[in-house]
Amino acid sequence: MVSSDPRRPGHGVRPAAEVYEQAMAGADFPLFESIGYLVRDAHRAYLRAMQMRVADTEVTMGMWFFLRILWQEEGITQRDLSRRIRMMEPTTVTALRLMERRGLVRRERDVHDRRRSLVYLTDRGRALRHELLPCAAETNIAAIDGLASCEIDALRELLVRVIANLDRDIAERGADPEAVEDEIADRGS
Repeated sequence: MVSSDPRRPGHGVRPAAEVYEQAMAGADFPLFESIGYLVRDAHRAYLRAMQMRVADTEVTMGMWFFLRILWQEEGITQRDLSRRIRMMEPTTVTALRLMERRGLVRRERDVHDRRRSLVYLTDRGRALRHELLPCAAETNIAAIDGLASCEIDALRELLVRVIANLDRDIAERGADPEAVEDEIADRGS
């Protein structure tokens, strides 16, 4: 029996060319046949699984992404942090304010350009790395359960290509990706 649940193997997905050809002609198609929907659903499932693991900490999922970048490199500008996370700058400012109040980061004016703020972790923010990275590893292990190593590698490669394709599509349409994100936020989407 073929399941209609997209999260179950063998759910009877039609070939992508057929689905999108019909969609371009105006036909509706089930959400589970949409790459965009599946990526969004996977992302939300990741967030739920990770949030469950970090619920006893003071870190929200919004903070997690900033911490993840700052554990790799401190002293970067708010703008660079926003770009690396692909987050709008006003959202970044709000998150950093909360992280400052919780004693996880500090912002300092750049001595070479006073208009720029550089973001640094506090000792407390650095210490969370040892507590939270294992949570992320557990989440990833749960997500890839039952997948072969070659499937995991292929998935990673395909997702990177999808991101590059969409970035290229935005650029080819003459739009600035950050401006597109700002417009999405303004619409409340």
